[in-house]
Amino acid sequence: MADMTHDTLAAAGPARPARRRLRLSTIGDHAILIAGALLMVAPLLMLVQMSTVPDAEIMRTGPSLAIGDRLWPNVRAALTESMSFSGRNTGLAMFRNSMILGLGFAVGKIVVAMMAAYAIVYFRLRFATLAFWAIFTTLLLPLEVRIVPSYEITQRLGLLNTWTGLIVPLIASATATFFFRQFFMSVPEELVEAARIDGAGPVKFFVDILVPLSRTMIAAMFIIMFVYGWNQYLWPTMIVTEDDRITLVQGIKQITQGLEGGQIPEYGRSNILAILAVLPPVLVVLFFQRWFVKGLTETDK
Repeated sequence: MADMTHDTLAAAGPARPARRRLRLSTIGDHAILIAGALLMVAPLLMLVQMSTVPDAEIMRTGPSLAIGDRLWPNVRAALTESMSFSGRNTGLAMFRNSMILGLGFAVGKIVVAMMAAYAIVYFRLRFATLAFWAIFTTLLLPLEVRIVPSYEITQRLGLLNTWTGLIVPLIASATATFFFRQFFMSVPEELVEAARIDGAGPVKFFVDILVPLSRTMIAAMFIIMFVYGWNQYLWPTMIVTEDDRITLVQGIKQITQGLEGGQIPEYGRSNILAILAVLPPVLVVLFFQRWFVKGLTETDK
């Protein structure tokens, strides 16, 4: 009995340091995560702080810990006041334009990419593989490489200052096509045969079977493409010359371009617009987070 007690104590003794090490490791992991979160949030908190003080004070002192009383006047000016004589490029109007651009990019790219991937995988075309690799190689070409010919075509078609000219020329996406192709290739062949036996044609199979199966992948691509469209600056700057099509990113740049004579840049107003520009992508990522991870990682259908 004494030997059993001794063995039990001996076995139980070393377990305590292991638990302590585990707790310290957990605390260290959480500390690193909290530090990373604070590092990401700190610039946003700095924007909020600078939105509460006068623009002249920001010019003199820069960011500080002082909290002023200019937050609500800056919010009102950012949302309702225009930056031009036309009165059409208020913060709310620019927010609407950015939302249309982001949603247009996301929905358009997903629809085109799904149809392209569907044709490549299921139609057994002679040059399907060659077409896919031709699409895939465009990933190596950034927007700046093809922006001049894209602008030339858009101008010749008379699509400047239109939503069609803003969205359609950049609606093709090699990234989304690649992911949807890989997703469709993992769909079991038995499912295709069963649909064929039940009399489902190509359109019915695509709409009733593939699209519901692709919900998680659609959510993942929606996040990527929405953020891509929302953050566009160069392409809207080239296409848009009228106030009623200016996006939030363009508006922030216009406000902070620099001093004009003795005029002080409206830092408080631009900071509010910057915070407003951050919110929709963050909310989209938070809402689709579970589907985003699942869509990029799951392989079982």
